[in-house]
Formats: sequence, structure tokens, C-alpha cells
Amino acid sequence: MSDEAVLSDGTVPWAGLLAETVARLTEAGVDDAEISARRIVEEASGWDGADLAVHLSDPATIRGVARLDAMVDRRLAGEPLQYVVGRWSFRTLDLMVDRRVLIPRPETEEVAGWAIGEAERFDAPTVIDLGTGSGAIGLSVATEVATSTVLLTDVSEDALSVARANLAGIGQAASRVSVAHGSWFEAVPGELRGTIAVIVSNPPYVGDDEQLPEVVDRWEPRGALRSGSDGTRDLMVVVDQAAGWLRASGSVVLEMAPAQTDAVAAQARRSGFTEVEVRSDLTGTPRSIIARK
Repeated sequence: MSDEAVLSDGTVPWAGLLAETVARLTEAGVDDAEISARRIVEEASGWDGADLAVHLSDPATIRGVARLDAMVDRRLAGEPLQYVVGRWSFRTLDLMVDRRVLIPRPETEEVAGWAIGEAERFDAPTVIDLGTGSGAIGLSVATEVATSTVLLTDVSEDALSVARANLAGIGQAASRVSVAHGSWFEAVPGELRGTIAVIVSNPPYVGDDEQLPEVVDRWEPRGALRSGSDGTRDLMVVVDQAAGWLRASGSVVLEMAPAQTDAVAAQARRSGFTEVEVRSDLTGTPRSIIARK
């Protein structure tokens, strides 16, 4: 820290720490060093966005500096920024995230939007988010569709702990959300059979031997990524069983890899869905199927 960056009373302002963090991450070759540095300083200082700009000249606290140093060390070790700061935005939500769940991604925000659109076709829809992870999709439905009732399920108790933490942060909408542990439809109460308006899922869809970016393979949970030799094992389980759980004109919304959409769409038709559509994301890449009963 240069002498110019130290205040007259010997304390260090957040501006100086921000500049130092940018320099350290840049020197280490961290991708998007400036973005990482700003998010880390925001988390350490407690000031977000425009508020940080107002308080950059404030002296950093001892506790804040210690937290910043710990986060910088984690980022320098290659840990994704989302896990380092412990939270990430998803549509209207600010979600807690850590290594127990996948990092929320923009393409999944689109899938959540499609599920919301399907739910809005009904007056009081029951929606199930299978394999919920952090709860991102299901909690988005609950907060954006005021008449919905939502069930979050996951086979991972660790993931459900994260989902419950995020559920606690959505306010009054939480009263319309429940959580259940189990593998796919095993977690769904039998009395819901034939009553569900929308089944949505971002299941594992990466082949067991498929190469992933090193940062994904190293840090994100394997169980939420890998799904058999071609990555479609869990997708097919959901598609094969979904129709029996849906009400008349109900729909299933699934995220998947572009190369999987044709095969999953064909399986949906064989499973009794009468209207099957492949949706592309904002980049024009096939990303999801929506199948209506």
C-alpha cells in the first residue's frame, strides 16, 4: 500500500484497498480482475453498487480488511467469484451460493422466465422445481407469480440447506413454498399426482466423460453436473414420468445442452406430450424444451 493511499490517521480507505486488489488480481492473471475486485470490496465493506462509490474514502475496518484478504486469497487460488463472495443475483433475487450448489447462470434465468410464463397460464398454479439446487428457479416462480404454490426438491441435503437459506430471504412469498428431499419424483407427495401445472428442472446434463472448463470441474458439485454417458439420463427420467403428474394442459420446462434438445423433445412426444417446443436462449442456442400435456 503506497503512502498516498493511507489516511492521515494511519487508516486505509476502501479506495486504496480496491486499487490494491485490482493490482493483485491482475498481476495473478485472474479473469475479469476489476469486476472481481469490486465485488470483493463490496462484500468486505458492506457497500454495494453506487453506495460503494460514496464510501470509497471511508476508512476500512479491521474486520473488513481481514475479510477482504481472505476473499482475495480464495480468488487467487482459482475459486469462482460467486463462491468467494457467497451470493449472486438471479433475476430479482440475491441468492446465497457456495460449493454445495451450482453457480446461477444467465441461461437458467431464461429457463426460469419460461417456467414463469407457463405458470401464468393458470389461476393458482402448483409448480415443482425438481433438483432445485440453490432454489433459483423455484424461488423466482414463487416471487414473480403471486398466486403460485411451489415445491422445491433435491436429492442433495446439502443443496436443500442452501435452498432453505434462500427461501428465508424472499419475504411473504416463502409461505407458499415447501421443500422436500428425494430423487426426482420420489420427493413429490402422491396426492399431487395429476394436479401440477408446471414441472421445471435444470437437471444434470453433462456426460460422465465430457470435458468441462477446469474451473467448473474443480469447484462445482459433480452430482449436479454429470448424468450418464451422454448426459441425458436424468432428463429422460423427468420426461418419462412428468406427464402422469401434470394436470390437463400442464407443462414441463427443462434446461439442457444444445445437442440434447432433439432427442429429449422426441422422447417427450413418445411420453404423451402433444405440444413440444424447443426454445433458444438469447444467443440463439437451443437451451430448453417446453412440453405441454
